[in-house]
Amino acid sequence: MAIGAIVEDVGSVATLWRFPVKSMGGEQLNDVEVTERGVLGDRAYALIDRDTGKVVSAKSVRLFPKLLDCKAVFVEPPSRGGDLPPVQIQFPDSTTVRSDSGEVDRVLSAYFKRNVTLGRVAPDDFTIDQYHPDVEGADPAGNRDTVVAQKLGAALFAELGMESPVPVGSFFDVFPLSVLTTSTLAQLDEVQPQSRFDQRRFRMNVIVNTERPGFAENDWVGHELGLGKGARLKVALLDPRCVMTTLAQDGLPQDTDVLRALVRNNRMQVGDLGQFPCAGVYAVVAAPGTVRIGDRVVLN
Repeated sequence: MAIGAIVEDVGSVATLWRFPVKSMGGEQLNDVEVTERGVLGDRAYALIDRDTGKVVSAKSVRLFPKLLDCKAVFVEPPSRGGDLPPVQIQFPDSTTVRSDSGEVDRVLSAYFKRNVTLGRVAPDDFTIDQYHPDVEGADPAGNRDTVVAQKLGAALFAELGMESPVPVGSFFDVFPLSVLTTSTLAQLDEVQPQSRFDQRRFRMNVIVNTERPGFAENDWVGHELGLGKGARLKVALLDPRCVMTTLAQDGLPQDTDVLRALVRNNRMQVGDLGQFPCAGVYAVVAAPGTVRIGDRVVLN
């Protein structure tokens, strides 16, 4: 931190999330280890479609409509410096399978009726099938009610000719960590009370409780967030939102109006990529540390 830098207390850590398997339900935690690669154990696994070579995502709504109905948790907390423990996947009927089971791929393939494998390393050409809903203004390329093959992670940045903030082989879409404020959720509730802007729709790692009005995170890009006593994040980019925010999951209905509300109220320019409906921000880790519920969050 530069000498004389202005530090603003913006609130406290309200909720912490880790998603051990990409696009499955995750773990709400009291504390997390933030490493140079994001929350320890986050997006550690993903399903890979053996027939197409593509990474499976809930954004592939036509092929994998039941992905968000599955939940994934580590069988014991992962620790820095050690091997990640196995993950237990729970299906909607409460049956389970572990990642270290010899039957895991067979069980998952039977459930999804696709030939899938549970992977730990993303393909070099990390690609998903992304469905773009019929929402005007949601995609700057103009895609509506169609599926587009979308590169993600290090493959996306290679295509853009840019240095990647995530390592080759990781299952992060774009950046290693994401942050959302309660003020953004409250603003969305206010402008569209008929929809449910539950934090689970947004699949963020950190929810910050703040009293700043409106879409508070919009002003954070280019600044640094301090979480608790050690962890620091450099806010890199606004978080463009997609069909994921609209999908049904665990008591939440399917609701395309969630995305329409973001288009109407927070459609923002994202780098040189165009204007997207946004909620929250992406970040890279400037300094690792343990983050706990209730930790103060400061901006500088």
